[in-house]
Order: sequence, then C-alpha cells, then structure tokens
Amino acid sequence: MKVGDVARRSRRVTGRDIELFTEMTGDRNPLHYDEELAGKSRFGGIIVQGGVTTGLLNAVVAEDLPGPGSVFLNLNLDFHAPVRPGDEITAQVEVLEVREDKPITKLAATITRHDGVKVVSGTAVTYQEPL
Repeated sequence: MKVGDVARRSRRVTGRDIELFTEMTGDRNPLHYDEELAGKSRFGGIIVQGGVTTGLLNAVVAEDLPGPGSVFLNLNLDFHAPVRPGDEITAQVEVLEVREDKPITKLAATITRHDGVKVVSGTAVTYQEPL
C-alpha cells in the first residue's frame, strides 16, 4: 500500500436499506419514512439515513483498502447532499499517509451519487490488524 492508492465500491440504495438500518438502530426519523413531511422539508422527499450512506465506507476499508483486519481509529466526515432510495452511490478511499512504524493509514474518504454530486467527504484513520 502506498500514497495515492485508491479503492471504491458502488451500491444502489433501497427503501429496504432504510428499514434494515431502522431495525438495527431504532432511527425512526420521519425524514426517512413520512413522504408528506419529508416532501415539505429542505430535502424535498425521503432521504436515506447517514449511517446507510457511510456504511459503504466500512466495506471499502474492511474489504479493499487497507483490507481485511482494518478498523477505523478516527472518522471525520462532512455531509453535503442527501441520498434517496434508488440512488447509486460510490464510496472511495485514497491513501494519504502510511505510517512506517505501525499498520496505521490515513485516507481521504468520499461518497458520490450517480449524478456526480459529492454527498460525503472527509478523512479516516485506520489500523490494520495483521491476520
């Protein structure tokens, strides 16, 4: 692994994702369920929970870069735009720094919708347990 390495994953988000996340977390915010209320909000309709959106970053880090055995030590994210059921999102990480003394990596993290809009950006610091 070296500075500049990139990995990405894409996924179409569904209404079922909202339901499963609610089942796991208890997040019943009406912006995720109430069409009328969500339609009157600044978002103009139902939006997906942030945890559903950012969950794709977990998969990229754990499976691709740095890969198996990786966990987040720090995650600093800004949310820029909503994700709706039916949107395809792509999570990408890029290596910014690799520590020589420990299996710790700093990554740039972004999530983009299929229409090119950046919905999340930030940084992550990961530790990779030798397996």
